[in-house]
Amino acid sequence: MEAVKRMEIGQPIKVLLVDDHEMVRIGLAAVLDTEDGIEVVGEASNGIEGIRLAQAYQPDVVLMDLVMDGMDGVETTRRLLELYPDCKVIVLTSFIDDSKLYPVIEAGAFSYLLKTSRATEIAEAIRAAMRGQSVLESQVAAKMMNRFRQPKAETVRPPHEQLTEREMDVLKCVASGLSNQEIADRLFIGIKTVKFHVTNIFAKLGVEDRTQAAIYAHKHGLAE
Repeated sequence: MEAVKRMEIGQPIKVLLVDDHEMVRIGLAAVLDTEDGIEVVGEASNGIEGIRLAQAYQPDVVLMDLVMDGMDGVETTRRLLELYPDCKVIVLTSFIDDSKLYPVIEAGAFSYLLKTSRATEIAEAIRAAMRGQSVLESQVAAKMMNRFRQPKAETVRPPHEQLTEREMDVLKCVASGLSNQEIADRLFIGIKTVKFHVTNIFAKLGVEDRTQAAIYAHKHGLAE
């Protein structure tokens, strides 16, 4: 909010550059300093220096590289926003692989641009950030959309959830070591019915005998 108020009275947007390539920083600083309403207040060559300069200059926007020695852009973004949650981090990188893209967005990055972006696009992304508008490079936006379009994997149900209530009763008896006749007597059903249920239980659980069925029941907390 403070930054928006400063913009309304004509004060420039303060931008901090965090990139481990000196020529990139020099080029960005030279281009952005020609843009109306934008001022580069500092340049950092790594994440630790970036946090230190952010504490010194209180930037409105940070242009953040991702791959840097020591503290990478993901961790730097996370720590920076813990200290200054109102700061807008715009990722400016050459990478769009999943190992960096999603973690840095989860860390709080506001926008995501590639270093192939034109200077005018970067400047507009800075201004858009101050208006509360995120900007995603087209390849990044497409990648994220495809991720959410992918159908979610169905939850695999454990085999015993296929058992009927009566089959579950029989399984508990099997796990207790009862014979078919003893099960029939306890559940007040015929011996043939017991054998029928036992056969179905073996098939549904994918076991071959009573011992394996009992082990399954004990393993999944189904035994009495």
